[in-house]
Amino acid sequence: MKLAERINRMATSSTFVMAAKAQELKAQGIDVISLSLGEPDFCTPEHIKRAAVEAIDNNFTYYAPVPGYMDLRKAVAAKLKRENGLEYNPTDILVSTGGKQALCNVILSILDKDDECILPTPCWVSYSEMVKLAEAEPVFVPCGIEDGFKLTAAKLRAAITPDTRAILLCSPSNPSGSVYSREELAALVAVLEEYPQIMIISDEIYEHINYVGTHNSIAQFPSVKDRVVIVNGVSKAYAMTGWRIGWAAAAPWVIKAAQKLQGQYTSCTCTIAMKAAQAAYEGPQDCVAEMLEAFRRRRDLVVRLASKVPGFEICVPDGAFYLFPKCDSLYGRKYMANDGTEKIIGGSDDLAMYLLEYAHVASVGGDAFMAPECIRFSYAASDEALTEAFARIKAAVMKLY
Repeated sequence: MKLAERINRMATSSTFVMAAKAQELKAQGIDVISLSLGEPDFCTPEHIKRAAVEAIDNNFTYYAPVPGYMDLRKAVAAKLKRENGLEYNPTDILVSTGGKQALCNVILSILDKDDECILPTPCWVSYSEMVKLAEAEPVFVPCGIEDGFKLTAAKLRAAITPDTRAILLCSPSNPSGSVYSREELAALVAVLEEYPQIMIISDEIYEHINYVGTHNSIAQFPSVKDRVVIVNGVSKAYAMTGWRIGWAAAAPWVIKAAQKLQGQYTSCTCTIAMKAAQAAYEGPQDCVAEMLEAFRRRRDLVVRLASKVPGFEICVPDGAFYLFPKCDSLYGRKYMANDGTEKIIGGSDDLAMYLLEYAHVASVGGDAFMAPECIRFSYAASDEALTEAFARIKAAVMKLY
């Protein structure tokens, strides 16, 4: 008996690996502070939870249409018009089981074997695995701390080949927290206008966690809008990670293809969660602003604390809830393990494991994000937990020699 080769080729999500290791230590009674998962630590707002209860009471418990309830798709289209100035018909929206499925639907629908998809790095851990699942080739374009972790027009142009079929952008970014300005997107658009065969997938799941003002979507540029697929959802803005509601907005031919795929392997998503998501978009937005201010305060806190950790080079994040310090000056340093042997920090994954075992702080090594010189910390945690975590991190790093 054997597994399919596509599974053998697929990497395991490093974020979930580190979260599982942290849980193992917690189960042993160890006080682990987890800064590994990208999950808001707030509770889902009350008006959204009430909408879910009402949906159950009103028997929204049967199969829904594959692309989602029309009322929710109308709410998403209204949100895109109201907040982003973008015109989409409700039929241009496909609701999926989380933003991850929405992304995978699109990638599997537009990429063929040996097609190339440009991935500016650092990038989220699942992008490349989704591209490889489509039997396409991820093309990594390094965008380091000197670039603010953002793709430039020159680097984009240099990465394009006759096989390039798509580019996947994320703003605000996981893992770096970088945010593209309108001017920076316009420079990328000027290049993409020359290549009409290239689709643009825009992951905007962190849209509302933005510390620098108005969110800019690459779909706002008319010359490329018909080639843009926006992927978004309620997980981050409304603290609804477990509800699993994401969506894609795109030209009808893309949405129809993704809907065809979804109809064969999951069909509709959870009806109760869809009613909750509708309430999120149509209800009061005070909760979004309140969570944003809490994240802003935490961002400022962790930037201040991490700046005091020897060997950490900080790029202040403009969005999302991650800090992604450059830490490669610590590679090659040594420490004395609990078993009495001398060990070496060989890279980012080693550093993350060292911090977990000796500082009891869970993080994710930058290798998972194609940025081995960095390490990711989620600051979706209380001020007290963050203060204690970075005190532990600083103490542990200072023990390296």
